[in-house]
Amino acid sequence: MDIELLEIRDFLAAHHPFDQLPTDALSALPAKLQIRYFRRDSTIPESGNLNNDLYLVRTGAVELRDTEGELLARLGEGDVCGYRTSSYDELAEHHGSAIEDTLIYQLPAKEVDDLCLRYPPFAYFFVSEGGNRRRDAFSNIGQADSAQVNQMTVPIGDIIHKAPISMPPTATIRETAEVMSNERVSSILIADAGGALLGIVTDRDLRGRVVAKALDYNLPIAEIMTRSPLTVDIDDYAFEAQLMMARQNIHHLPVMNGERVAGMLTATDLTKHHTTSAVYLVSDIFKQTQIESLQEISAKVPQLLLSLASAEATADSAGHVITAVTDAITTRLLQLAEQKLGAPPVPYAWIAAGSQARNEQTAKSDQDNCMIIDDGYDEKLHGEYFRELARFVCDGLDACGYIYCPGEMMAITDQWRQPLKTWKRYFHKWIEQPEPKALMLTCVFFDLRCIYGEKNLFRDIREYLLQKTRGNRIFLAYMAGNALSHQPPLGFFRNFVLIKGGEHDHTFDMKHTGIVPIVDLARVYALAAGSEAVNTLSRLEAVAEGGEVSENGARDLRDALEFVSAIRIEHQAKQIRAGLKADNFMSPDDLSHFERNQLKDAFAVVRTMQNVLSQRYQR
Repeated sequence: MDIELLEIRDFLAAHHPFDQLPTDALSALPAKLQIRYFRRDSTIPESGNLNNDLYLVRTGAVELRDTEGELLARLGEGDVCGYRTSSYDELAEHHGSAIEDTLIYQLPAKEVDDLCLRYPPFAYFFVSEGGNRRRDAFSNIGQADSAQVNQMTVPIGDIIHKAPISMPPTATIRETAEVMSNERVSSILIADAGGALLGIVTDRDLRGRVVAKALDYNLPIAEIMTRSPLTVDIDDYAFEAQLMMARQNIHHLPVMNGERVAGMLTATDLTKHHTTSAVYLVSDIFKQTQIESLQEISAKVPQLLLSLASAEATADSAGHVITAVTDAITTRLLQLAEQKLGAPPVPYAWIAAGSQARNEQTAKSDQDNCMIIDDGYDEKLHGEYFRELARFVCDGLDACGYIYCPGEMMAITDQWRQPLKTWKRYFHKWIEQPEPKALMLTCVFFDLRCIYGEKNLFRDIREYLLQKTRGNRIFLAYMAGNALSHQPPLGFFRNFVLIKGGEHDHTFDMKHTGIVPIVDLARVYALAAGSEAVNTLSRLEAVAEGGEVSENGARDLRDALEFVSAIRIEHQAKQIRAGLKADNFMSPDDLSHFERNQLKDAFAVVRTMQNVLSQRYQR
């Protein structure tokens, strides 16, 4: 092979999808290529359909446009077009034009067909539905059938296999005990004739409330049942049930499927299915009495992330698992604070904000939180208690590696530790009199989740803000403007826009320019719809169902978020393996050519959806 053909082969081998071909196939390709030179402003191809051949840009730049002249993409060195590579199937007649002097390698369709027949990895790139091809590429990350991940993120519905056993509230204690004995169960549900859950009775209840007190066995079971028990949903993760059991010191949880009882989950069920480090971490957290011990446990979170990355967990699953540990540490710190300071003088709710509220944390997280206090709060009487409690928890979180929020969006700040009526005033002002700078600083408080305390306080403020944001176009226009301030790092020619100079030279920020733009889009649409969802994927599902966003648009954003987040997690895992501190700054040099192309696709999806949002609210 002469030097020129060898150089062409090496160029092909460095670019996707040709990097999927074996050496012998690559070596044979240069002789089959047509090397084409297109002067600036010339049409590609000169006649016919662009899809009749495969085009690989060697040097220069190309624009792709549809039949209406609408710009679809700009391509540079190493990018391909033609031969079913478009994700716009309905635009079969689109064409290209050189926007500078351009050298192109052109491969006839019949040669591509032959390669596709012989090499499935190469053929995968040319699945006829380009959008599905991109979607499959995004979703490939996290599809391993690792037992560790399956156990860690298995839905509760996959664990319970027995139909719920229930008794009416009028059944006697004796009759109920006989059924429990015959069915060999340690708990039983109490339901009315329509199947609505009323309560639960456990074998511990029979010992402590009946035998120990010599209660008449002929009394109705309703006399001793635990009314309105805590429940979990059939689609919840099993580790979330483990967290609830550990936090509440209970061993049985009714499982609901909507309003219907689907079964009973026991601690034994979880023991059988959960032997992973995440579950043990959560369980151990609630046994600790010193912050130093919590520090030791939180130091294992990077290794937990490594474990999840190695097992190819989805980014969404990893976020839920990592956040569950944060929730447990936060809850334990609050319990220790109350043991130290005494019972709270008035009810309060500790609220997570930001990524913790969304269940989207990774190994690199600061703390965002606030406190909603009952309106019976009196600063003179109760202020010192809640200042001390917030100080204890925020300091403890910082000691455990959840650093103080640089913007001071924490309960330790007086402004964010207020009674319910004050929070309502805050949200009224932000929503009814929006200011861009204020919203930029406070948008973190539009992602909230109650971690501990009086949940009714949280429900009250959530209902208040959703009622005010639903369909409020002026407020939503400001939020949209704020969302559009975070742009994906994609340049004019689909090249990455990188940080220049300083500590993070030649990198882009995977969090603030990769993930935050998607989070912002989902937040605006969810607030517009009045959706209670907080997790970004859940928000996108909810707004697609409600019609705020098209099904395809929401699905593309979900896929893009999963892919970008997975790349971020793998980047952090590599840093942890190398003994470095995890961060969010990635160099394109650390990505394969395939990953670079798919990341560009993901960023292009985000930019497209930002344009849609802009047209909707910025007019």
